[in-house]
Amino acid sequence: MDNARVAMAPTYSLVVPIFNEEAVIPLLLRRLDALLEALDGPGEVIVVDDGSSDTSAIVIEAKARVDDRYRLIKLSRNFGHQAAITSGLDHARGQAVVVMDADLQDPPEVVLAMIAKWKEGYDVVSAKRTERRGESRFKRTTAHLFYRLMGRLGEVSTTQNVGDFRLVDRRALDWFLAMPERDRFVRGMFTWIGFRQGTVTFDRPPRAAGESKYSLRKMVGLAMNGVISFSDAPLRLALWAGAAVSALAFVYGLSVIVRSAMGDPSLERGWSSTIVVIAAIGGANMLMTGVIGLYVGRIYAEAKGRPLYVVERAVGFDEAAPQRGSAKPTIPRAYDRSARR
Repeated sequence: MDNARVAMAPTYSLVVPIFNEEAVIPLLLRRLDALLEALDGPGEVIVVDDGSSDTSAIVIEAKARVDDRYRLIKLSRNFGHQAAITSGLDHARGQAVVVMDADLQDPPEVVLAMIAKWKEGYDVVSAKRTERRGESRFKRTTAHLFYRLMGRLGEVSTTQNVGDFRLVDRRALDWFLAMPERDRFVRGMFTWIGFRQGTVTFDRPPRAAGESKYSLRKMVGLAMNGVISFSDAPLRLALWAGAAVSALAFVYGLSVIVRSAMGDPSLERGWSSTIVVIAAIGGANMLMTGVIGLYVGRIYAEAKGRPLYVVERAVGFDEAAPQRGSAKPTIPRAYDRSARR
């Protein structure tokens, strides 16, 4: 290891969230070592342990104590993938910061292509999957539907087949860190900030080892975060659904009046239709109340101002960055772009 290189402020930061990944960590560290040696500037690896119950944090801590390029942030419990990513980004010091998963489905070697794109002047470089090997048809289909839904309903359009594997320039990252919301949809937030955005393509391999920690429940939760955080379409849908039910009830009321005036004897046997109307209106009311409740719940969570995550310990840092809390974020200032050249 070149200690003189490590002593410099890093040009590149690699942020890697982990959760019970002990099976893949030895191979991950070997490939990250090779990537660090291939970089054209000093780099650091920030591994965020999101409350693992296996030996993941122990292995990373041992690596950080013998290799100054590695740091460990161990969170006090499992705060979720998006919070873990944010924790690593809060602590990253590089001019170009890369977010990647630990399962090696985000190949570290792709980072070199992302750096080349960054040097062309792009502020956010996302890795787009051309193939998704090792994933079920159900997951590929639902992912496709989600990206189409976000494209139609979202405030900003997310790129198809792009996850959280991306390189972010320091200027764009500072604006991202100035966004204080708790229910985070990181890929949407990086799209929202704008700047010059580009993509590189890669074939996504199957998992190197271990099992996916993203259950169906977590995937649905992430999708809901994306829709609710970047669109008011559910509220508008509730409004139009309420208007439609009210219109149908009004039309039905007119028909009852007309039939009554014409002496229709079947009106005496109208209990079934009455129950149907009551059930329809009640169901629509519950649906609209639930949608509004989701947004009110988000407001309540933001108003409490709790930290996004809690760090149990940090290894390899000279000085730990402050945790994200309720303080008003500062507006980023201009910075030196010379690191790209």
